[in-house]
Amino acid sequence: MINDVLVKPLDGVTPDSDTRATISARPGGAAANQAAWMAHLGADVVFAGRTGARDVAYHQRELARAGVRARLAADREAETGSIVIMVEPDGERTMFTDRGANLRLRRADVPTRLLDGAAALHLTGYTFCEPPLLDVALWLLGQARARGLAVTIDPGSAAFLARMGPTAFLRWTEGAAVCFPNRDEAAVLTGETDPAAMAARLTRHYGVVVVKLGGAGCVLAVPGEPPVPIDVHPARATDTTGAGDAFCGAFMSRWLATPAADPVTASDPTASDPTASDPTASDPTAASLTTADLTAAAEVAVRGAATGVTRFGARPV
Repeated sequence: MINDVLVKPLDGVTPDSDTRATISARPGGAAANQAAWMAHLGADVVFAGRTGARDVAYHQRELARAGVRARLAADREAETGSIVIMVEPDGERTMFTDRGANLRLRRADVPTRLLDGAAALHLTGYTFCEPPLLDVALWLLGQARARGLAVTIDPGSAAFLARMGPTAFLRWTEGAAVCFPNRDEAAVLTGETDPAAMAARLTRHYGVVVVKLGGAGCVLAVPGEPPVPIDVHPARATDTTGAGDAFCGAFMSRWLATPAADPVTASDPTASDPTASDPTASDPTAASLTTADLTAAAEVAVRGAATGVTRFGARPV
């Protein structure tokens, strides 16, 4: 969990003096933002995290507004993580991060019963970047794989990826159903400069790769097929904070809601209902969706990101 402090200068910044600005406090945190967007768009979402003791009720309330069921551990020694975000006139932003109680997340904060009945486990790269958190991330991955759950990954930060090492990150997250790097993160992970080449190379490790390109849309790739560029959805950017989170949340909501095609019966109009013989056929984590289905999810994600940048703050409500 994160407390976002948004700072938008009203004039040019005056060094060594005062600058008029609009300043507001909002709930944040990449995984929490993604959960909020997913729930807002109709998915059933449970979020687990850690916050300072005095902020537990606030963050539970804010996640509930979007429809998220939150399980928050109260830390009585560390404050909730905070980010000061300076928003430029064009909506781009610079962030100053203090991760606070996030760095003290433990296995007990994420009981395995939360995975019972789940379709997918979603993690951000921030959970891999410090030794205590890495233990939790790898443990959760093991629990998900033992249950046959799909795993989805948002790498989160190019700077953190470079520090932890792309080889290690790829090894830890190998086989995830979907990976959502942005352009900078994909460059760190692959060493490539072209987004299509980045996406194609990452399909060696993941079932679906969606490289987020900000104002240029995204590139979707699946193993063995040419990458598919998805155009940007026009929007007037006010604040790009959380645009990638809105993208992930929108994609996952559509992906999880799309019935998977049965490869044998899909082309046979006389065949019986595929779900009658295969109870997992309506679950996109149990069978491959078509490229057209995934492209549709990416288009929904691009529209979700465009909606997100038109407001201040990273949440839908």
